[in-house]
Amino acid sequence: MDGDGPGRLPAEPAEPATTGDPEIGWIVAAQAGDRDAFARLVGCYWDRLYRWMYQLTRDRHKAEDLTQETFLKVLAALGSFRTGTNFRAWLFRIGHNNFVNLKRAERKNVQTLSDDPPSRDPGTPDGSAADRESLRLVARAVEDLSAEFRSALLLRVDDQLSFRDVAAVLNITEETARWRVFKARQKLMKAIGPGLWGDDADDEPTEGLR
Repeated sequence: MDGDGPGRLPAEPAEPATTGDPEIGWIVAAQAGDRDAFARLVGCYWDRLYRWMYQLTRDRHKAEDLTQETFLKVLAALGSFRTGTNFRAWLFRIGHNNFVNLKRAERKNVQTLSDDPPSRDPGTPDGSAADRESLRLVARAVEDLSAEFRSALLLRVDDQLSFRDVAAVLNITEETARWRVFKARQKLMKAIGPGLWGDDADDEPTEGLR
């Protein structure tokens, strides 16, 4: 997809002149065949979906391919989406399925690792040496998480989805989503120390939940 850089659209789309939630208007119009309305949905969610795909794959080219493929599948299946339900969770569910299919194909074909490792985002703001080291520690610790823990954590922390929406994206129960995020944070705390993720007592699963 053409643009100013990987994972970005050329410009931010303008909102339609509709009352209420503009996203609902875009969805309804896109379901009726309005490609401009669909482009607005793509513009709204492209960066967030691309960022999540990159966190999962650690490969910019794969992340962009998966993002493009996801929106193509969304366009094909848009008629089956029920307006009034969570579009973002539905979109990310399709994206996650694409990622799972990619990993299965890679295992099947025993593909070699890319010799073009992902580079750090040059847009990361400058800070003190201690701050930069903390960011590196967090990034390494997140990368070391298993895919199931990493995907749940990133949906919860980066995209601020509810546990119900995390569960819908990953096709798991809400209790399992809570458990995965809790365990991911627990593993991060062991790796990088307390205090970096803040207090979120609501995220902890109830006693005995597995």
